[in-house]
Amino acid sequence: MSISGRNPEKFFFFPSFSILLCFLPLFPCAENSITPGELIRDKDNGNLVSKSLNFEMGFFSLGDPTLRYVGVWYYNIAQPTYIWVANRDKPIKDRGGVITIESNGKLVILDGEKNRVWTSNVSGPSNGTVAVLDDSGLLSLRNKGGQTYWRSLDHPTDTFLPGMQVPLNATNEEKHAFVSWKSATDPSPGKYSMGLDNQASPQIVVWEREKKIWRSGYFDNRVFNGVYNMTSTLDYGFKISDNGREGRFFTFTLPDSSVKMRFRITWEGEVKQYKWNDSDKEWNVLIQQPYNECDNYNKCGNFGVCVYSDSHICRCMKGFTPKHSDQWKTGNWSGGCERLTHLKAETNNTNSKTGEDVREDGFLELKSMKLPDSAQLVTGTSADDCESTCQQKSNCTAFTYVTGIGCLNWHGELVDVQQFESRGNTLYIRLAASELDYKTKNTKKIIIISAVVAGFICLGGFIVWLVWKFKGKLEVLPTVSYRKNSNHISIFDPSTNLEFSAEFLGSAEGIIEGSQGPELPLYNFTCITIATSNFSEENKLGQGGFGPVYKGKLRDGQEIAIKRLSRKSGQGLEEFKNEVILMAKLQHRNLVRLMGCSIHGEEKLLVYEYMPNRSLDCFLFDPHKQILLDWEKRFSIIEGIARGLLYLHRDSRLRIIHRDLKASNILLDEEMNPKISDFGLARIFGGNQNEANTNRVVGTYGYMSPEYAMEGLFSFKSDVYSFGVLLLEIVSGRRNTSFRHSNHTSLVGQAWHLWNEDKAIELVDPVIRDSTPIKEAMRCIHIGMLCVQDSGADRPNMSSLVLMLESETVSLRTPRQPAAFTSMRKSLGGEFYADGLDVVSNDLTVTAVVGR
Repeated sequence: MSISGRNPEKFFFFPSFSILLCFLPLFPCAENSITPGELIRDKDNGNLVSKSLNFEMGFFSLGDPTLRYVGVWYYNIAQPTYIWVANRDKPIKDRGGVITIESNGKLVILDGEKNRVWTSNVSGPSNGTVAVLDDSGLLSLRNKGGQTYWRSLDHPTDTFLPGMQVPLNATNEEKHAFVSWKSATDPSPGKYSMGLDNQASPQIVVWEREKKIWRSGYFDNRVFNGVYNMTSTLDYGFKISDNGREGRFFTFTLPDSSVKMRFRITWEGEVKQYKWNDSDKEWNVLIQQPYNECDNYNKCGNFGVCVYSDSHICRCMKGFTPKHSDQWKTGNWSGGCERLTHLKAETNNTNSKTGEDVREDGFLELKSMKLPDSAQLVTGTSADDCESTCQQKSNCTAFTYVTGIGCLNWHGELVDVQQFESRGNTLYIRLAASELDYKTKNTKKIIIISAVVAGFICLGGFIVWLVWKFKGKLEVLPTVSYRKNSNHISIFDPSTNLEFSAEFLGSAEGIIEGSQGPELPLYNFTCITIATSNFSEENKLGQGGFGPVYKGKLRDGQEIAIKRLSRKSGQGLEEFKNEVILMAKLQHRNLVRLMGCSIHGEEKLLVYEYMPNRSLDCFLFDPHKQILLDWEKRFSIIEGIARGLLYLHRDSRLRIIHRDLKASNILLDEEMNPKISDFGLARIFGGNQNEANTNRVVGTYGYMSPEYAMEGLFSFKSDVYSFGVLLLEIVSGRRNTSFRHSNHTSLVGQAWHLWNEDKAIELVDPVIRDSTPIKEAMRCIHIGMLCVQDSGADRPNMSSLVLMLESETVSLRTPRQPAAFTSMRKSLGGEFYADGLDVVSNDLTVTAVVGR
């Protein structure tokens, strides 16, 4: 057959391939086991590979190529991920290393001079011992019958894998702990370790040397009490099993064995759960602990409670007060709290003065708690049994009953306590009777009767005073009725609106010449009272600087939100007027709609459209709700806020600076669309005015631009700075002020640090990081850094920002390190920062007025 005109390579391929097949047996094949006398030589690049090609064992180097280690890593992942290292603190200094099984059955690692650098220290039978690497990453020594003599999981390094068994019945001499690497390129034992504390119920603990720095809380056979952001991938994955003569052990099982997941104690002391993302070819962090400041062990000291959602995260339990009040005010909570009133047993022991309350102590219920450390498991099948047991012991300070654990008691001081917004367990703490306000039945009756009589006397006196005061001119107020026949009450006030005269409007801060009164309905106060069930606590949505906010429902079924000016509010009449005048003139899909107001005597109310999802901070900083804000929603919220600000700065009838932009002032409608709210501190700019100065600095610390906080100088660029901080918060899921006790002064400082180290992607909220488009997230962080520049001139305006967000073709300049605000914090007095961390409206007198 002629091959003229055909491809000659094709003709020669088949015989060449046949020759290759003939010689294929001569090539070494990767095995999953070795037997006595067999050698794995480093210079030959020989390795063990598990049967299903999941894991590989052999020699490797890290930072220094001359230092060789023996370990196990994932076989089919290009990114080296080591799960176990044998000679972690004794590297071989050349490539002459050998792995073998000696005649005594021990697995050993030898250097080039035949010196042992590592040994299993456990011998198998002299004949028939085999070292096997299985598909779970476990290396073991076995005999011919399959009996195991030694396992690598009994000598772990820093990684816990699904299927690994951690014994629960370890003796005091044994510490089944995972020890961190010293650094990213040094696998020798670091200063952090992770293990199980099994005093009452298993809990995971992280130590720095011998000092506890984090604990997971108790395991209830489903989840850990203190890890409040456990996801569905973790729920029910952990379990306690009994392996007969080997005793009880703790393990984690994945429903899908094909998923690659691991837990690691890092060289920085963090516990991280990783999941391999096949599409992106990288490890995604699902959980990272400590998650926030409250996770740091005993953050608030003994008898202190850490509440991350509060502006000042530490508080004392009821019946307790700070031990060192001067330190407490400065944010040093380590001293903890002490009792206000001694318990009965303590009073008896100290021979108290005659007449001191000696009634029986009682217990106060605290809900949604991370239970204190050092619990004791006692006999009891119910909460009543637990209370009875604790009551009988004078040194028992708290108890609880947890399904899946049983009855727990605490003796002495309560350590490492948190309160969550949801989840957690109920804790009952022991208090003196006087702290619980115990009264006998007769005493209660006397008090009630006395209160009723006193009330009638006061009411009669008040009526007499009114008659004398007004001498017949007393206005008869409409009676508030909650019966169905109250439908006759008008929603709107038909009376003349004298309060909105020119005199009322003229003094409002920021009113420009020629502005008219608000085109705004005046609601009937009685109707508002009915709609809110007389401003009941059940209808209270929250509390701001203006005062409380209530949900109401008008008789036509329309839901509304009512802001009620508090007499104790830092914001007063000027802010009320300001908001009424501004909001009546503003209409935009990203601004909350002011429907009207109500003024009745001292009562001043603002009526808004009701936002069913409340404010952005309720989702952004809540560990349970963060997951609902995926990247798409977060980016949509960022864009919406930017468009709302652009409208205020450029496109509205009035040019307005908001001056108090923050997460709690961004409301979310039923479709999670953002709406800017709270214009009590806003200022109107007229004509070509671009900046102004004030001696009354108001706003929220953390969102204020440097020039405004330091000099009282504000402009449209002040809002841009606040927007930048808010953008970084939305991306990271962290409050700007949550870093004030860390190495970085703020989220801005942390963002710059990561940006400068080319690690900006680590700023993205771990909850959504694996599903976030990296390019888009990095662009948002870049824009945020441009917004928080120290100088207003270096910040873009809102029209440029909207363009940057909506178009990837717009080039972004390189930001400078924001430094001025850090130095400003040091130069200003501490009281401003202590009082204004998350307070809605801080007032500060600025003595230095800079000319413009």
